[in-house]
Amino acid sequence: MSAFNIILTVSAIALAGYVLGIRRARKAAGGNLSRLHSLPGYAGAYVLIGSALPALLLLAAWLVSAPILVENSVRSTFPDSVRAEGGATENLAMGMVHSIGDGLRLLSDRERTQLTAGFVQLRPMLADKGIALASSGEDYMVVAAQKLVQLQDSSRFWMTIAVLAVSLLGAVLALSRIALRFRARNSVERVMLGALIAASTIAILTTVGIFLSMVSETGRFFASVPPMEFFFGTVWDPRFAAADDPNAAGQFGLIPLLAGTLYIALVAMLVAVPIGLYAAIYMAEYASKRLRATAKPLLEVLAGIPTIVYGFFALVTIGPLFRDFSAQIAGLATGSYHNFIQAQSVLTAGFVMGIMLIPFVSSLSDDIITQVPRAMRDGSLGLGATRSETVRRVILPAALPGIVGALLLTASRAIGETMIVVLAAGVAARLSINPFEPMTTVTVKIVNQLTGDLEFTSPQTLVAFALGISLFFITLGLNVYALYVVRKYREQYE
Repeated sequence: MSAFNIILTVSAIALAGYVLGIRRARKAAGGNLSRLHSLPGYAGAYVLIGSALPALLLLAAWLVSAPILVENSVRSTFPDSVRAEGGATENLAMGMVHSIGDGLRLLSDRERTQLTAGFVQLRPMLADKGIALASSGEDYMVVAAQKLVQLQDSSRFWMTIAVLAVSLLGAVLALSRIALRFRARNSVERVMLGALIAASTIAILTTVGIFLSMVSETGRFFASVPPMEFFFGTVWDPRFAAADDPNAAGQFGLIPLLAGTLYIALVAMLVAVPIGLYAAIYMAEYASKRLRATAKPLLEVLAGIPTIVYGFFALVTIGPLFRDFSAQIAGLATGSYHNFIQAQSVLTAGFVMGIMLIPFVSSLSDDIITQVPRAMRDGSLGLGATRSETVRRVILPAALPGIVGALLLTASRAIGETMIVVLAAGVAARLSINPFEPMTTVTVKIVNQLTGDLEFTSPQTLVAFALGISLFFITLGLNVYALYVVRKYREQYE
């Protein structure tokens, strides 16, 4: 039975246990539910959890551990020469064994027993089934594939038996505990509390795992390149070292990439903040309920557009538009039609990224503004202030800490953008204050350094992890500071 079918079966057992648990609790109450410690729904939930949770945990553990054990057992059948080489050779052989195993599943039991000539006999048999195998296979791979299929089938069989047995046993034990004064509610709430703690722990451990995975590889990079050259270098030229020139290992200056990242993010914020903030003020304070119900979802549609689509929009529409517009301006001013704004530039990328960020600024700011108590608005209007004066002098000052936090979170989103920059700003790593020229960002260079069939053995590939951890600390700092601003200056209203 497949894992999906097992989950469906366990779910059916759990639902049946839920119904039986409710009935047993009602029966124990004798028609007077006030005699029960917990409502019948909690009794049903207790049986559902008892029948589903242990079984699903066992299934998850089995699905994780069984493939590892099976593969290690199959690898033990490889010849000593293959196992001695290890690495890519052993992995390539294991991949071939998996391919042969997939083919063996298409053969009947009689055909499998006829495999006495090994790979030479198997190859034409699988060719008749429409499966082509590489001609470099060896006989030991067929033996290993047969063992792989056998172990996988055996593992799946015993997994089905064990998981369903645990589910049924859990349902029976849970049902047997349902009684008049059984504290089912307490047990269910403890399980839910544990689930909430587990979810929080997973989020924390994921962040820690990301950080540690980058730190280990970053340490290897800094073993080859001094940190001072990386963090304070002004030239980005990570060329591969020539065979006859070991000193030509390239230059890994972070400054040009960091400058491009912050420059493009600044232009994006200059576009997104005024438009998004004014839109939020209008929808929160001036728009009718009917208009707000229509305009806000339409504005937030921008947040659902994939960034690659924004990149195409910048490459095909905005970039050429700025370029041609600059040529027209130059022609009117000097009589010479030359475009001083390049199609790929900081301005193009920042403008399109700003459009993408408008719904983030607008939605977050709108939620913060609407949380300002209505009594403050009414009090200001009652004292004779106009609506615009109320917005400027009462509502915005009260909502300012939250708005600042929202803007910082939006800035961290801008700093991490990749696809728009690739298509709209180019990949040129340069230091420039001219927004009409192309620049690039940290994220773009991370993609460039990890593109292709590369091994993490040289500074040219390991630098991607150093760039990643630098960007990690920048965005983390922005997020932490945003939370600090919100918590320190937030006013508490009754």
